[in-house]
Amino acid sequence: MRKNFGQQTWFYPMPVLIVCAYDDKGNANALNAAWGGIYDYKKVMICLDESHKTTKNIKIKKEFTISFADTDHIKECDYLGIVSGNEVSNKLEKAGFTTEKSSFVDAPVIKELPMALECKLVKFDDNGNIIADIINISADEKILDAKGNIDSAKIKFISYDGVNHKYLEIGKIVGTAFSDGNSIK
Repeated sequence: MRKNFGQQTWFYPMPVLIVCAYDDKGNANALNAAWGGIYDYKKVMICLDESHKTTKNIKIKKEFTISFADTDHIKECDYLGIVSGNEVSNKLEKAGFTTEKSSFVDAPVIKELPMALECKLVKFDDNGNIIADIINISADEKILDAKGNIDSAKIKFISYDGVNHKYLEIGKIVGTAFSDGNSIK
């Protein structure tokens, strides 16, 4: 038997994304966003309300970064989601984050978060969603495996559980994509 919950915004796993952009004076701001993902080949889409300081910054600069929240920075990343950049101008600093300018786009990279997508705005769609090209992906060497590839277990990504308002750690390998299903052939 199944229980019906009706129309909800529940989606698993829902990444915890930290979107960061400069304003017109070069000040960095970031927010915690859960509604985003791959849009098309080498593109991302993020759903942000137009009232957010970061959304306004993206409209100004046309470039931004998306970092992935991890278990080592849950409090800091959560803080970025509960405090508005329209009210607290130094919220990155208050969270304990430092930034450096991306070498690929005019946007800040949060140094403490181990992986970032560096993006250039393509457009805001009819619903206000942000669609952007991924220009570069940067990763701290501490999350790389012996072959130099990103090791997701070393990142300790978190996802957002919208049903219970919890953060969940992601990282356990349970199979191999485009391979395990071959045993059924």
